[in-house]
Amino acid sequence: MSFFHPNYNRPSNGKRLTGFPRYIEVLERNIKKFLLVNLITLVGFLPFIIGVALSILSSSVLILIPSCLIGGIFAGPALSCMYDTVMRCLRDASKNWWADCKHAWKQNWRQSLLPGILFCLMLGFYIFMAMLFWWSVRFPGWGTIAIYICSLFLFTMFFSICWPQIALFEQPFRQCLKNSLLFMLRFFPKAAGIALLQLTYWIILVLFLPWSVMLLPLTGIWFILYTANFLIYDTFNNIFQIEVKIADSFPEQVPFYEDDEAWLKRKQEEANRDHNRIG
Repeated sequence: MSFFHPNYNRPSNGKRLTGFPRYIEVLERNIKKFLLVNLITLVGFLPFIIGVALSILSSSVLILIPSCLIGGIFAGPALSCMYDTVMRCLRDASKNWWADCKHAWKQNWRQSLLPGILFCLMLGFYIFMAMLFWWSVRFPGWGTIAIYICSLFLFTMFFSICWPQIALFEQPFRQCLKNSLLFMLRFFPKAAGIALLQLTYWIILVLFLPWSVMLLPLTGIWFILYTANFLIYDTFNNIFQIEVKIADSFPEQVPFYEDDEAWLKRKQEEANRDHNRIG
């Protein structure tokens, strides 16, 4: 019985579902996988979180910078593994979560280092500045707040397009940078939409601290990444030809879809062959 969908045993037409039924289908099939990889990702972010917390408590940028540098070395590959898991599940190619996670770490850790360091440096400064605004005796000007919000929005939008490429393709970071900027310009409404969705999610978690910390092992990073990438996956696949390129290089990862009638016919033929072989 499905926890998320009352009609889980619906007839199959041999095609992928679309819309919300597809969202639920992928979610309920991979929920355990998402939770486990989410825990690994949270562990990868621990050095960054601890370092930023220490820099805020001491009000020291000198602690913040090396903390972000060191934290990015661990957070980058961990986040790449999370994205790899999400993208595998969206194209129905995920099998053993632990084997996939090890493969993603081995394959992507080098090209994840520079983006991870840049990501953590920028995110660390955004968090540090937010705390300064919060504790400041004098309220910052509206112009300063507008610049802060706009830059945070662009930062979220850029890395929302950048990280899937790091998980999927072996390419120089400058190519990833170019692709991300072109994608943002061409599909600005969609890129802006998933960025706004992610910002809203994280702002809500921050507003409900410290109680929201208890949600991190459950919804944490995986839920918002899965939702955002689900919304943009078709566009991403059409532009970068993800499934075509992976099918050419890794045919074993191509999903097989079969309707109920074809499945029943295949099973009957297999049973007849087995019966004839025994006879």
